[in-house]
Amino acid sequence: MYVNSFVMSTHILNIMNQHSAAMAKHMQRIASGRRINSVVDDPSGWAIGQRMDVRIRALDQANSNTQTMGKLLQVADGGISSTIDLIKTLKEKAIEAANDTATDQDRRTIQKLFDQYVDQIDDNALITYNGKSLLDGSHAGVAHATQQAFTNRSLGENVTLDTKLTDLTRRDGDSLGIVDTDTVTASYVKDGRTYTAHFSAKDATLGDLFKKMNEVSGDAFDLKGSSSTDKIGVDADGEMKTTVDNKNAITVKASATGTDAALGGFAIGITNLKGQAKKSANNVLNSFTETIQARNAMGDTALYAQTGADANFGIKIGIGDMRATALGLRGRDGHVLDVTTREGANAAIEVLDNALNRALDQSTTIGAISSRLEYTSQNLTTESTNLTSAMSTLMDADLAKEMLAYTKENVLMQAAMAMLAQNNQNSAWFLSLLR
Repeated sequence: MYVNSFVMSTHILNIMNQHSAAMAKHMQRIASGRRINSVVDDPSGWAIGQRMDVRIRALDQANSNTQTMGKLLQVADGGISSTIDLIKTLKEKAIEAANDTATDQDRRTIQKLFDQYVDQIDDNALITYNGKSLLDGSHAGVAHATQQAFTNRSLGENVTLDTKLTDLTRRDGDSLGIVDTDTVTASYVKDGRTYTAHFSAKDATLGDLFKKMNEVSGDAFDLKGSSSTDKIGVDADGEMKTTVDNKNAITVKASATGTDAALGGFAIGITNLKGQAKKSANNVLNSFTETIQARNAMGDTALYAQTGADANFGIKIGIGDMRATALGLRGRDGHVLDVTTREGANAAIEVLDNALNRALDQSTTIGAISSRLEYTSQNLTTESTNLTSAMSTLMDADLAKEMLAYTKENVLMQAAMAMLAQNNQNSAWFLSLLR
């Protein structure tokens, strides 16, 4: 008997300490709900879990970015929608002013409405989101300097600028029915001002029509740069733009590149000796649509939406210039589109059609991006949910299993305590040797 060393009691005490440590670990897991509470519990599992947690938080923030950008685009689209409504009303008034039932006083009254509505269009372009202007052209995105182009796909494929007006044909080959005695009225709008030329159709070519407009107030059209092929010109992305059907079409261009040379639009009218309009011919000649917008060279100013958890994983969003000047409704000197004359009102109709097309193009672009952002948000939510489920399997505790293990350790702990007390009592027999 070794009095100073109770070997069995010490052994039982060690077992008790093991059960106590195990109970503490199971209690911690039950209390926290996590299987891995520190790197000591499972070093590799801890590292994997931390990486998953970082990824989940990044995905959630990217989802928040996506939803916020969607709201920004919603604000921008609201401004454009208001501008579209104004343009619709202005076109109605321009058509009213083009009718000779309207007196000069009536047209001046309509002009007052134009002045106010064009101011409102500029106000719409000044809307902001978190202090960031949206529709003033400051976020149009990277662009090469472009030369504005208008293309007519209603004229015959064999028509060139050298074709006489009397020989012009439609796309289906039928003649436009223009004769020598007809009168041509051609108007264009630049910097908010309307310029008009009148001349006889006799011996005049399609190119002469634009030359006459150039003669009114200096060069407005670059006839040397115009073409009658399927090639339209270089767009803001630096790519050669062609006709939709890759067939020949007449394309006329502004006198120079950049917005300073941009035209608001132009209108062409043919009348016979009785002053009656040749509507079929006018319909074809007024089918010039803007195929390349005038742009100045610009760096990368597009809005950027960080829609992913990785670097440079996002969407570039360019929002065009929706100010009245960019839409051709106001000149750089502040002069508003003029409808005080019948010719001016007719030219204004074409300008407003062009402005409406620009606004609609921008609105549909924003709508398409907004729709994409909705799908992006759904994808980010799904990925975050699936990763959270995977991390839960790795990091979270199985409470039923932990409770069972805790109960087992608790029973063994109590058994060990009982055995320690019994062993201590049994070891006291040596005291009888001292009697």
